[in-house]
Amino acid sequence: MTLSRLTQAAVVTVAVASLSLLAGRSLVFAAQSPAPAPVAQAAPPPPEHTHPNPTNLQVLPKNLTGEQVHEIMHKWEAELGTGCKTCHTASKELGPNGKPQLNFADDSKDEKKTARVMYKMVEDINANYVAKIDSSGDPVTCGTCHRGHLGPEPFIPAPEKDHAH
Repeated sequence: MTLSRLTQAAVVTVAVASLSLLAGRSLVFAAQSPAPAPVAQAAPPPPEHTHPNPTNLQVLPKNLTGEQVHEIMHKWEAELGTGCKTCHTASKELGPNGKPQLNFADDSKDEKKTARVMYKMVEDINANYVAKIDSSGDPVTCGTCHRGHLGPEPFIPAPEKDHAH
């Protein structure tokens, strides 16, 4: 005796429903979601990192908070493709990570002196040139020239094409 597919499906459904009822479980086919995974204990959040107020600002506005200076430095790092150690010296004190802390106020590195000169140049370009062009768009930043490289790559113009003049 052959059963149609519809009949077979009905028999299977009745059998599963009967077993579920005998087991005391509710039967939901279409909208059944998997059992929720056990919730792992979340690790406590790391202690909030504070940025002390700066003590040696020479070109940045002196009223900036430590957090504001940190954000500016983080942006400059990305635009120059470098890290804090490029301009800042290590102190003898160890930080919580066991590595030497940086002495942000120290002015002994030439790179820090260069960064100050470059910052003044960018500010001058934006205030005295870019701002005077109505359709100038975005201001100049470190990334305008450096594009993620500490030493900006030289511009090499495309070879000239023959064209009628």
